[in-house]
This record gives sequence, structure tokens and C-alpha cells, in this order.
Amino acid sequence: MEAKMGRFFESVGNFFTGGDNIPWCDRDLIAGCETELANAATEEQRNASLMRLSWALVHSRQTDDVNRGISMLEASLDNSGSPLETREKLYLLAVGHYRNGDYSKSRQLVERCLEIQRDWRQAISLKKAIEDKIAKDGIIGIGIATTAVGLLVGGIAAAVARKK
Repeated sequence: MEAKMGRFFESVGNFFTGGDNIPWCDRDLIAGCETELANAATEEQRNASLMRLSWALVHSRQTDDVNRGISMLEASLDNSGSPLETREKLYLLAVGHYRNGDYSKSRQLVERCLEIQRDWRQAISLKKAIEDKIAKDGIIGIGIATTAVGLLVGGIAAAVARKK
């Protein structure tokens, strides 16, 4: 019984906090990736370092970092050498837009990932997180609208009752 209660409270907490499974990244890791990029000796090392830095940036809790990661990925998307690299960049772009709350753009990008590889679990998991966020936002929006209508009807009823 206690375990069921714990799961219930965890699910309620996840509803309000957006409990997704996408990892976060801290400033120390970003700084390490920036150093690695600065020290890259070959073009291949530079490209690998750019991907790691982009990953770190879009997984950051700082909006400026996320936006920087999105910009880097968008600039490098046309230079992708393989479908696998394109898929990775699209996924990271989807994560960045998800972090910024642009769920429709994130969903478009994750759909493009799944066109490249239908059974990619990371993209499927992100798509579910996006759809859950959209559904949650819709429920909250409906609750706000219902409350507003209730207040309006209550105000009208009170005004009518006063006139009588």
C-alpha cells in the first residue's frame, strides 16, 4: 500500500514538474567541451567536439546555452556527412526546442529523426515526452478556461441577484 501511495505522489509530482527522462548538463561539462573544441587538432576531432558541445548545450538548464546549442546545430545540419549524423543533429535540435518549450517544433524534428530510423528508442521516448507535455498543457489550459467561465457566470449571477 505504501509503495502505491509513493508512486501516486511521484506521478502527481511528475505531472506538475514535467518529469521527463531527458538528462541535464551542468556548466562544468560545457566548459570541458569548449576546452576540448579549442584543443581539437584535426577536422574529425573538431566535428566530434562540436557534437559533444552541442549535446551539452541543449541539455543545459540555462536558456542561453540551449539557444546557443540550437544555433550551432542548425548551422551544421547541412554539413552532415551521413544519415546517422543528420539523425543525431535532428534529435539534439528536438531536445533543444523541447527544453525551450517549443513542443510543436520539437515534435516536427523528432518525426524527421524517426523517418531516418523508425525504431530509435531515444527519439520514440522524446516523442512520448513531447506528447505528454502537450497533453498536460492542454489539460491546464482547459482548467484555466473552465475557471474563467465559472467566475464570469458567477459574476453575472451575482449582478443579476443584486438587481432583484
